[in-house]
Amino acid sequence: MESYEELLNQAFGNIKKPEGNGERFEIPKIEGHIEGKKTILTNFFQIISHLRRDPEHFQKFILKELATQGQKEGDRFILNNKIPSSKINQKIEDYAKEFVICKQCGKPDTTLIREDRVTFIHCMACGAKHPVRSKI
Repeated sequence: MESYEELLNQAFGNIKKPEGNGERFEIPKIEGHIEGKKTILTNFFQIISHLRRDPEHFQKFILKELATQGQKEGDRFILNNKIPSSKINQKIEDYAKEFVICKQCGKPDTTLIREDRVTFIHCMACGAKHPVRSKI
C-alpha cells in the first residue's frame, strides 16, 4: 500500500495544467485560413458568443476597421480580402476594449444600452455607465 504523500503526489501529477495567463477574461484567437483572395474565419461566432455582443454590431465593427467587405456563410465568416490573423486579432482586442471591458473596474460584465441617440456601456459589476461611439 502506498503512503498518503505518494498518492497525493500522484494525484497532483495527473491534474491538467491550466492554459492561458490566468486572466478571467481572455479573448480567443481567431482561427481561419486564406483561400485565393478571401480570408475564411471559422471561429468568428464563438468569439462573438464569448464577448456576449450582438453579431451584427461586431460584424459591422470588424468590416469597417479592416476596410473590407464580408458575409456570413453558415458557421463561417468570409472576408473578401487577404488579411493576416494578427491584424484581425488586434481589431478584436480593440473591440473588446471599447465595447466590452468596463473602463472603471476593468471587468467584462457589461451590456450595451441605447438611450435616446447615445449608446452606453453599462457595467453589471460596479454599476458604471460610459458612453461609447454609437455609429460604426
